[in-house]
Order: sequence, then structure tokens, then C-alpha cells
Amino acid sequence: MRKNQKTQTNFRWVILSLLFIATTILYIDRSALGILAPDLQKSIGWSEEQYGIINSVFMIAYAICFILMGRIIDTIGTRKGYLVSIGIWSLATLGHALSRSWIGFAVARFSLAIGQSGNFPSAIKAVAEWFPKKDRALAVGIFNGGANMGTILSPLVIPALVLGFDNWRVGFLWTFPISIIWVLLWLKYFRRPEQSPQVSETELQYINSDNDVKENNERIGWKDILPHRGAWAIAIAKFMADPIWWFYLFWGAKFLNEKFGVNLKDIGLPFFTIYLASWAIGIFLGWLSSKFLKMGFGLNKGRKLGLLACGLFAVPVMIVPHTSSLWVAVGLIALAAGGHCGWSANVFSLMSDIFPKKATGTVAGFGGFAGAVGGAIVAFGVGKILQNVGVDGYAIPFAIAGCGYLIALLIIHLLVPKITTVNI
Repeated sequence: MRKNQKTQTNFRWVILSLLFIATTILYIDRSALGILAPDLQKSIGWSEEQYGIINSVFMIAYAICFILMGRIIDTIGTRKGYLVSIGIWSLATLGHALSRSWIGFAVARFSLAIGQSGNFPSAIKAVAEWFPKKDRALAVGIFNGGANMGTILSPLVIPALVLGFDNWRVGFLWTFPISIIWVLLWLKYFRRPEQSPQVSETELQYINSDNDVKENNERIGWKDILPHRGAWAIAIAKFMADPIWWFYLFWGAKFLNEKFGVNLKDIGLPFFTIYLASWAIGIFLGWLSSKFLKMGFGLNKGRKLGLLACGLFAVPVMIVPHTSSLWVAVGLIALAAGGHCGWSANVFSLMSDIFPKKATGTVAGFGGFAGAVGGAIVAFGVGKILQNVGVDGYAIPFAIAGCGYLIALLIIHLLVPKITTVNI
């Protein structure tokens, strides 16, 4: 029986908090290798090219499994899909601690990618189920802030644990109990809104307030979304932008170490600054897009203006390899990373703007596949460049990071001149 029939509940924010926590755990587990990479490179003995291969293997597995996970989650539902995802990646994280060579890390990263590929399709589907369109960009911006929270906590906690225990393996072990607690909370609280006893009738009406396209329960496959230009616009948005975020995550600590001499003990404050600032900027940019819609700009203009703002925030990062100031570099990377967070929030919302709820998991999977393919190409390429050029080679990926979003937006506009919900 539904509770609080005549009052307004806000249980959707409880669900959003669980999405935020899961994404935080994901990024702690994912970013641990990048934080420890300068020291592991010395102790394990991998080359720049081998490190690039390790990250490329992760991205290849992520690409393959992301598109499969999107379809699986549309089939089995958000509740079960998220459980499968976090279960696999938590066990894979433990596997890092058993690695003894660069090949061992490649195997562990491959396994990690299988599990983590289900996080964003699950979370986007949950947002589509629990939030009206006008609030989705903000909701996605908040839960996607878990990426920043994870990357904020990682350089603060992981070095302290590793240095305190004098054992790098601790950096891959400490999140496992937290994941178990999350699973228990998810099992207790997550249902679809219409099935949740914690949701009042008033809140349910609000959640469904702008669903202007009637949807059925027919399952959606890839063949149903690929004929639509919107699916390819999402793919381009992810293909060109996601590799930039992967670059910051996997090479950020190495860049600061090689360019400015920042070691494991001192990495915390620069990374804390970068990701705390980028989180706030990302939420602001997600809010800005929602604000454009509420101001009457319309879905098409409002969403694209939001994407444009995000792209402009990233442009100055091209200066980073050419500055001699650590904190100028940190500030510019923070600005660009914030632009990416806002971009990600708007692109995820664009999926549910164009496609009905029943297809969001599949579309997210297709977009994630494209982003991961781009990430695999960039990871291998960056490793090759740094192996042959050295620290000066960082100028190339930072240049791509500065202009990639605006190029992607132009292609999105050409593919989808007017954003409307398709009828599948």
C-alpha cells in the first residue's frame, strides 16, 4: 500500500543518493590504478607503451560489455542489473591486489571493465524511471558527481592507506566492505516508483508529469535505435568526449608527477582541488541546462546551449602542457574536467530526451560503447606518444581535450537539428 497518499514525498532523492554512492565506489575502484601508476611503474617495471595497453584493454572490454550491459539491463531491469554490475566489479577490484606483472594488471582491468560497464546504463535508466524530463539533467549531474567524489577521495585516502600500511595492495582492497553495504541498501529500497511504498501519489504524479509520449513494455533492441540519427549523435558525443575524461583519470597523476614532480604523498591536494571544483562546475552546468528549459528556451535550444557552455569551459586546458606553474595547470584541468561533467550530464539527459524510457538502457549502452572505443584508441595512442616523445608528448592529448567537445557539438547539431522524442 502506498504511503502518504495526500502528501508530497521526495523518495526519488533517496534513490538518487544510492546512484551517487555507487558511482563514487566505481570511480574509487577505477582510479586507484591511475593514482598508484607512477610508483607501480617503478615496482612492476612496465613501460609507457605497456601502461597504455593496460588501459586500452580496459577500454576494449568496457566497449564490448557496455553495449551488452545496456541491453541486459533493459531486459532484466535496473534493480537486478545494478546488482550484477557492482558484484562483478567489486570482485575484479580485489583481483588487482593479486597482480604481479603488467599482464596481470591487464587481466584485472579487463574484468573490472565487465562489471563497471553496467553502472551508467543502470543509473541512467533509474533516472529516467524516477525523474521527469525537466529534472533529469540536474539528477544526472548530481549522481555523476559521484565520479568526482570518487576521484576526490581516491588521492586523499589511497595514498594514506598505501603509505600507512607500506603495501600498494591495500589501495585495491578497502572499498569491498562498502560495496556489500550498498548492495544491502539497494535490495531494500529500490523499486520502480509505482511499486515503491515510500512514494506518495503526489510524488508519482510529479515523476510522470511531462511524459508526453505514451510508452509500452515492448523490449527494444539495437536494430530499433540504430536507424535513428539521435543514437548516432549520442555515439559521437561519447566517442569524442569520454576519452578526454579517461585521459585525466589514467594519466593525470603521471602528468603531474613527470611535469611537476608531484609524488604519491603530495598528489592529494592537487587532485582534491581538480575534482572538487569540477564536481561543482558539473552540477552548475547541469542546473544551467535545466534552467534554460524552465526559462522557456525549449528542449532543443536549451539542451544545446548547455552543451555549448560545457565545451567552452574545456578550451583553456590546451595551455596546460605549456605552463610552468603547477597550480595554473591544476586550475585549468579543473575547469575542463568540470566542463566534461556538465557535458556528460547533458548527454545522458539527451538520451532520455530523444528516446523513451524502455530504450534508455540500450541507447546508453550504445553510447558507452562508442565512448569506450574512443578511449581504447586514445589510451593506446597516448602510450605510444609518451613512449617515443616523452613528457612533451602530453601537448597532443591536451590539445584534443580542449577542442573535442565543440567539434562533437557541431556534429550533434548536424545529425539532430531539432531534438524531439522518437516513437519506437
